[in-house]
Amino acid sequence: MPKMKTHRGAAKRFKIKKSGYIKRSRAFKRHILNKKSSKRKRNLRKATGLAPGDAKVVMKMIKIVKR
Repeated sequence: MPKMKTHRGAAKRFKIKKSGYIKRSRAFKRHILNKKSSKRKRNLRKATGLAPGDAKVVMKMIKIVKR
């Protein structure tokens, strides 16, 4: 079976920390920003973690298989 290729879109969107924690950026910060409060926009700047159920799929896309 051939090697699995890295999903380039996933590789750009997610960062895997040394502890195995996967970081992602938040949604809703691209446009229509004038109706969103400053507090909300400030909180959207921060990165957040990925849900454990989604982490397994992302690990496969980025070719990291835990055994």
